[in-house]
Amino acid sequence: MNGSITCPLCAATGPGHFGQDKARDYYRCENCSLVFVTPDQYLSAEAEKAEYDLHRNNPGDEGYRRFLGRLFLPMQQCLPAGSCGLDFGSGPGPTLSLMFEEAGFDMAIYDHFYARDPSVFVRQYDFITATEVVEHLHQPWPELKRLWGLLKPGGKLGIMTKLVQNRDAFARWHYKNDLTHVCFFSSSTFEWLAGKWQADVVFVDKDVVIFHKR
Repeated sequence: MNGSITCPLCAATGPGHFGQDKARDYYRCENCSLVFVTPDQYLSAEAEKAEYDLHRNNPGDEGYRRFLGRLFLPMQQCLPAGSCGLDFGSGPGPTLSLMFEEAGFDMAIYDHFYARDPSVFVRQYDFITATEVVEHLHQPWPELKRLWGLLKPGGKLGIMTKLVQNRDAFARWHYKNDLTHVCFFSSSTFEWLAGKWQADVVFVDKDVVIFHKR
């Protein structure tokens, strides 16, 4: 049966069964190590947005700013003055983009539900951020490939998402219990992506990675 299942990141077939809980089954790609849920177990768009509407993230929340700072600070340190960026998946209360603007960077935002402005995809950027986004992507390869294509040579792509460790830890992992989370990355998955893109990749925190476009 698994032979008919295709990895949404690398398109390999025949993933291994990685686990099951009361809500869903999880599969792990043997090629790129992505752990994922099959489309028949996705939430509807309406149910997914209803979950996001419950989020109370806002720019005035210092705790939220500190959380985002784990990507903001290392990214800021490697950017030349005057760099322009895109915050992909900015959410209902864009905050990271504001932090970069306060630091003197020109920013654009995009969010599938809250800021769906396709004009951002006709520009190129010095850096792109995606915080707590990639785990929600139903089609991670087309989306990530598009973002990579928007980066100028020498550009940076910063991603924040919690990483899969092993099967036992995954079984106990609260992160998989959010039904809007359908793709789970590991360090091996990001290393696979770096190889695909011929990019340099740096793990700057336990759940923060920055790709450098050559």
